[in-house]
Amino acid sequence: MESTKIREYRRGKVLLERLIVFARYPEAGKTKTRLIPALGPDGAAGIQRLMAEHALNQFRKLKKHRPVLIDVQYDGGSRGLMETWLGREFSYTPQGEGDLGRRMFEAFSRAFRSGARRAVLVGTDCPGITEKRLQDAFESLDHADVVLGPTRDGGYYLIGLHRPVRDLFVAMPWGTDRVLSRTRKAAEGIGLRVCLLKQMADVDRPEDLSVWEEIHRSGAAPPPSPVLSVVIPTLDEGENIAETIKSAQTASMVEVIIVDGGSRDETVVVGRSHGAKILTVSGGRARQMNTGAAAARGELLLFLHGDTRLPRGYDRAIHHALNRPRTVAGAFRLRIMGDRIGIRFIERTANWRSRFFGMPYGDQAIFVGAGLFRSLGGFPELPIMEDFELMRRLRRLGRVAICPTSVLTSDRRWQALGVWQTTLTNYAIPIGYLLGVSPSRLARWYRRQRRLW
Repeated sequence: MESTKIREYRRGKVLLERLIVFARYPEAGKTKTRLIPALGPDGAAGIQRLMAEHALNQFRKLKKHRPVLIDVQYDGGSRGLMETWLGREFSYTPQGEGDLGRRMFEAFSRAFRSGARRAVLVGTDCPGITEKRLQDAFESLDHADVVLGPTRDGGYYLIGLHRPVRDLFVAMPWGTDRVLSRTRKAAEGIGLRVCLLKQMADVDRPEDLSVWEEIHRSGAAPPPSPVLSVVIPTLDEGENIAETIKSAQTASMVEVIIVDGGSRDETVVVGRSHGAKILTVSGGRARQMNTGAAAARGELLLFLHGDTRLPRGYDRAIHHALNRPRTVAGAFRLRIMGDRIGIRFIERTANWRSRFFGMPYGDQAIFVGAGLFRSLGGFPELPIMEDFELMRRLRRLGRVAICPTSVLTSDRRWQALGVWQTTLTNYAIPIGYLLGVSPSRLARWYRRQRRLW
């Protein structure tokens, strides 16, 4: 519960204290690059994600007891991605251009221009930081002009000021063991009083990982983020969704995200009752899957149709496939329910096509690293053929693997339209797309065929 003092501040229009948080969106290959040799791109991004989530939990505690505005200034990603990841309770501002010093100076300048009387800037790389340490930083500004939180490697994890001071950020040897000493010298050279907080360790290099592991073992860190996020776009899948979710939940460290397109049946109710995260969005399957991917916390993404079930051990199959040289994405073999004449033939031709051309479709459960998916811009928001186009883009980058195990998908399309009519449509649409027919026209033709049949 907020204190009386905080409520009084909030009734005013300006909070006089700012906590500026420098954070990077955890994109594989661009985050914690010095940890990549030890953890790989996805592992390094995963550590960054966990440490940021841990730090923000401490900042939330501060906000409950102190009238402070928290501004997360991010590098990489977007405002929408940051809000989806960390929540909408914070202010979000892009860091902008320039070296670290310039970005820090501009961050302080914006804070003081907006009415702050004191500001503290902190990163998310120092897992030992606590609400108490942040309280100490703000209170130290009662008698000091500059507050610094030293790190063991000669830098600092926190800096607090009453006003922007350019000399503290210009020509600093960022990334070296001389940052703290040079900053103190610059401050004292212009007559500023400096206060040092307790020294702490940050996590930048493989030898620093023990710092995070100690925090994690102590129980102070948040639970691990999922390794795999299963994104399921749905529309009236109430009859199938329970079994689909159950098949996804046979893996460990997995989250299931249902992105519903406006179902009129029990899809959402059933999905929520089985532990899935529920999102709702209109605008077609591509937008549904992109929305789910934006909300996903996993290092890997798997896109699963609402009427398709995953095999046991599918997570191990995914990791095995992606560990092969030059492999950038993958999918599973296709198996179709039922014993209608022609179904086995359809399965064989679909599996041959996906293996030979490296072009699996969405009902084969496409998987890809989250960082790579986001770097490609996600699924193109087309009315049809969004999975086909994504596969084309991925194939330009490397190999698309087909796992030897099969997903099991409903035969309802083949029941409704007939085996051969459905097969003809499934081949005609990609051919038309490759020949340059617009996706909108193909989508209209597909809907017309369904009505005719």
